[in-house]
Amino acid sequence: MTVFPITRVVLAGGLLLAGCAVGPDFSRPAAPDPDRYTPAPMPAQTVSAPGPEGAAQTLSPGADIPAQWWSLFRSPELDALIKQAIANSPNLASASAALRAAQEDVIVARAAYFPSVSAALGDSRERVSPIASGLPPSLTEELNVAQAALNASYTVDLFGATRRAVEGAKAQSDYYDFELEAAYLTLTSNIVNAAIKEASLRAQIEATESVLSDQNHALDLFRRQFEFGAVPRTTLLSQQALVAATQATLPGLQKQLAQNRHLLSVLAGQLPSDPGIPEFTLATLNLPTDVPLSMPSQLVRQRPDVRASEALLHVASAQIGVATAALYPQLTLTGQYGSEALRAYDLFKGPATIWTIGAGLTQPLFNAGELRAKRRGAIDAYDEAKAQYQQAVLTAFENVADSLRALDTDAEALKAIAESESVAHQALDLSQSQYKFGAVSFVQLLQVETQYQQARVNLAQAQATRLADTAALFQSMGGGWWNRVEPIADADNPSLTN
Repeated sequence: MTVFPITRVVLAGGLLLAGCAVGPDFSRPAAPDPDRYTPAPMPAQTVSAPGPEGAAQTLSPGADIPAQWWSLFRSPELDALIKQAIANSPNLASASAALRAAQEDVIVARAAYFPSVSAALGDSRERVSPIASGLPPSLTEELNVAQAALNASYTVDLFGATRRAVEGAKAQSDYYDFELEAAYLTLTSNIVNAAIKEASLRAQIEATESVLSDQNHALDLFRRQFEFGAVPRTTLLSQQALVAATQATLPGLQKQLAQNRHLLSVLAGQLPSDPGIPEFTLATLNLPTDVPLSMPSQLVRQRPDVRASEALLHVASAQIGVATAALYPQLTLTGQYGSEALRAYDLFKGPATIWTIGAGLTQPLFNAGELRAKRRGAIDAYDEAKAQYQQAVLTAFENVADSLRALDTDAEALKAIAESESVAHQALDLSQSQYKFGAVSFVQLLQVETQYQQARVNLAQAQATRLADTAALFQSMGGGWWNRVEPIADADNPSLTN
């Protein structure tokens, strides 16, 4: 087989240039390394308040977050609900499918490394022009032509366009991988926050109903006293207004509780009307007292949203290489081997064999600036992705700083509210004793009872806030996904693979 000299020259030149890849080589941005998250150093331990929900929390810098970070709240009901949600969540299923599609795109991009080979089989009838062959017109002939051949085509990756495309596809797959992690973290965080909110609402409803019961008891007493002329009508009307005002707060709390229950059902992957969602109270959730705190230098490697933003930056970098390679020559090798005959049964006989081999070099000469504009656009897109990555990093550090400050200040607030509730309880005990001996009026006793019940509502809200602060800190540090041994999947839903 003889290959034309020009083909040999082009092929040799292509092989010499095949190791070249134009465009920037991606370099992972350096992680910020401050010595702390907040302007002023955080105390190693928060203040404590009476009760289990008021325990002091100790920050443990450098300690790792467990993959199932919600287990630190020591709630079997919460663990079971999150397990159900991971198995049934449509959001996780959607993110997992997007990841699988991106992984297939990597295979598609890699296919360009290999020749494209196809088989062709054809049979046609032709009319041959004798003039084209220099023969008399009387020799016009019609004939059948049968052909069977293998066709091959291969574009040599002279300047790394294929390598950059594969690099970009891999980075895009990484992006969807971290988007799946982000969806997982969002789902688990939303369930924890909804469980905490439910516990808070139940405590508020319980305290409000207790206040309402006392106020109704007083209203009945005032009615009897009014009938005997012992109190004026204004006193009765004032008490009725107070009862109505307290009663009016209950529907709003009950609506929030019902909607929160609906949210938990949907997060768990079921209809709001479906049973099986556990009830949460402050007694079923325990405040983590030993709180792991990631080092600042580790944060950008732990946050799924930051890692996803970094992957998009990598995609943009690879696209610069693809756009740059389009400015340079493209070498395509082609070949054909097969048979051609006038009759199909003669196709595979020796004389019927045909073959071709060739090489083509294409160099863009004029495209009205299109290719260079695409390259400049790719560079601009990279600058955009870089700025978005930097903003994601700043937001990550802001989230951790906010959560740490919330842990400290809300612990202080809980301590003050717990002390207020304790004083209100002591005042109630004293007023009840004095009422028995006639030292205070019933109206005075009722006022003290109302103050105590409001202090109970405030205490429940403050306790729930500390739980929510802790969950927010775990979420802001990435949720410990890097410690997960198994992929995001459940035995009941094996399609959720990472």
